Amino acid sequence: MSEQVARLDFREAEGRREGTRIAIDPARLWHKLDELLGLLNARYHLRSAEWLSSRVTLRGRPHVSNEGRIRLGDRVRLVSTLAPLELVTLEGGVIEIGDRTFINYGSSLVASSRIKVGAECLIGSHVQIMDCDFHRVEDKTWDTTGRPISLGDRVWIANRAILLRGISVGDDAVVATGSVVTKDVLPRTVVAGNPARVVRTF
Repeated sequence: MSEQVARLDFREAEGRREGTRIAIDPARLWHKLDELLGLLNARYHLRSAEWLSSRVTLRGRPHVSNEGRIRLGDRVRLVSTLAPLELVTLEGGVIEIGDRTFINYGSSLVASSRIKVGAECLIGSHVQIMDCDFHRVEDKTWDTTGRPISLGDRVWIANRAILLRGISVGDDAVVATGSVVTKDVLPRTVVAGNPARVVRTF
C-alpha cells in the first residue's frame, strides 16, 4: 500500500482505501445517529408495551404507566421533548397506535377501556384523548368506567384538541386546534370549536 493511499485528508472529511475516496456526509451521518438513538430510547422507555415494532422511534422522556396493554405499530414516531408525552392505561385498558403515526409532545392518551389510533395519523402537541372522566358529575366519586375512542387512518388532530370518551373519528378527518370533540366525526370532515362542529367536508 503506497503512502498516498494510506494518507487521510481530514480537512475534506474523506477517507481513502485502495485509492478509492469514501465521502462522508456529516448531515446524513447525524440523521442516522439521531434515528438510532430514537430507536434505542423507544426500546427503553416503552419496554412495558405488549407490542413494540422494532422501528418505533422516541425523542425525549415520556411518562408511561401501563396497567393494561400498549401496542405500537411500525414506524410510529413519538416526541416528548418540550413537554412530556403521556401514555397511560388503567387496569384492563388498551392503547393501540397504528403504523407510521406521529404523536407530538405534551399529548395525553389515557385508556381505561380502549383507545385505537389508525395508521398514518398526525396528533399535534398537547392533545388530550381520554376514554373516561375519572369522576361522576353528581357526587364527584371516583369512576373510571370507560367508553372506547377510535380514530381512523390518516386523521389529523391539531394542537390542544380534546377528544372525549366514546367518540369515533373517521378516515382522513381533521380536528382543528383547540376543538372539544363530544360526538362522532365523519370521514373527510373538518370540525372546529367547543363543542366541535362541522366547518367543511372534502
